[in-house]
Amino acid sequence: MAKTKKTPRPKARLPKGFRDVGAAEIAATRAMLETIRQVYEAYGFEPIETPFFEYAECLGKFLPDEERPNEGVFSLQDEDEQWLSLRYDLTAPLARHVAENFDHLPKPYRSYRAGWVFRNEKPGPGRFRQFMQFDADSVGTASVLADAEVCMMAADTFEKLGIGRGDYVLKVNNRKILDGVLEMTGASGEEARLTILRAIDKLDRLGPAGVRDLLGEGRLDESGDFTRGAGLDEAQIAHVLGFVEAGLEADGRAAVLARLEKLVGSSERGREGIDELQEMAAFLDATGYGPERIAFDPAVVRGLGYYTGPVFEAELLFTARNEEGRLVRFGSVGGGGRYDDLVARFRGQAVPATGFSIGVSRLHAALSHLGKLDTQGAQAPVVVLVMDRGRAGDYWKMVEELRAGGIRAEMYMGASGMKAQMKYADRRGAPLAIIEGEDEKARGEVQIKDLIAGREKAAAISSRAEWVQSRPAQVAAGRDQLVETVRAMLAAQAKG
Repeated sequence: MAKTKKTPRPKARLPKGFRDVGAAEIAATRAMLETIRQVYEAYGFEPIETPFFEYAECLGKFLPDEERPNEGVFSLQDEDEQWLSLRYDLTAPLARHVAENFDHLPKPYRSYRAGWVFRNEKPGPGRFRQFMQFDADSVGTASVLADAEVCMMAADTFEKLGIGRGDYVLKVNNRKILDGVLEMTGASGEEARLTILRAIDKLDRLGPAGVRDLLGEGRLDESGDFTRGAGLDEAQIAHVLGFVEAGLEADGRAAVLARLEKLVGSSERGREGIDELQEMAAFLDATGYGPERIAFDPAVVRGLGYYTGPVFEAELLFTARNEEGRLVRFGSVGGGGRYDDLVARFRGQAVPATGFSIGVSRLHAALSHLGKLDTQGAQAPVVVLVMDRGRAGDYWKMVEELRAGGIRAEMYMGASGMKAQMKYADRRGAPLAIIEGEDEKARGEVQIKDLIAGREKAAAISSRAEWVQSRPAQVAAGRDQLVETVRAMLAAQAKG
């Protein structure tokens, strides 16, 4: 007799770069997002949702993996053979939405969005291919007051979430100032500019000496690998380092601007950047947002290849242990800046815009570290046991009464006996279990077991007789007093 060929079973496994999220983290994230939403709406920003997919041509220049150029997005072809791509951020879809509805939207158009974004990049520790962002943008105004407002709103958001002053700072730079500095050094070519940006971006990790090497011939690291530098001479290196270090003394926004003003010299573009930051500084001073909250720091260069004016980065200043177990500054949890060219791709005319994006997972990790989030999640529901399947309707009425009283509750939906039901309630983390057998029904009462107090004993119960005899952490209540008794017991549990 021929053997029956077994059908191969798929292996249950997560794709690389993705993760499952449990109930506790979902509840904590939901609460965090609600706080952010309240701040953004208090500022007058309106919600908008865009689809996960956009036509690939609408996304424009995406952020590719350096090891796999032009493969930074997940794409597919539809039935019309047009390429669709999962959004890699929330800004490009906003630009498409604004361009498509430009004549019907108020200007400036102030909106916020929260949602998942996707990057087809090589995953690593703490680096996922799917993650959440929370953005706010003001489109249609060239005023740098809008840039200042975005920073002010971010500062207010962090404080509303429980991150105190001194534990965060919004760092602000301006693309035009860097362009002016490079113009004065004679190093304004695109390739040289990008190499210089990458060098400056390593200031926190390598320090001024390491940046100096990368601005010059290059740097040999501890592993023996050599990174080619920008090839600047000593005078050029000194000029660029003067720009980088202009904000290190933390002596206020005016002092930083005074040092930068000397470095941009006669550069018209550099002067324009200085004027923009001076206007921002005046507004921030007038509204009480001091440099301990919003500082000017020329070392902020991430994204300067994308932004067209002011650029900002939100940094958390407290320390936490990294993946190697070393204590390090927590670092960036968001950033943004002015992007005046994105909507112009569609309309052929300049449409000024500025915005800020929060990395939701990074911020969640920070708030968890500070103990500012409820990591336990929502309280598990009260479980009503089904002692007689013929009376399922009666048990369901109990559940409805509890829910109507504002209490999470569920009826056991399995087909097992009491022991299995108790194990289910225990694994569910239920605070209470409701039991009404024939005897309780005849007496017009229910038994309510405190599972938090009696969880250890519950695993040993195997029969109703044993249950009746031991009654661990259990009280009897009149059937008509079910909701009031449960509410009182939950309140007692909450007090500990």
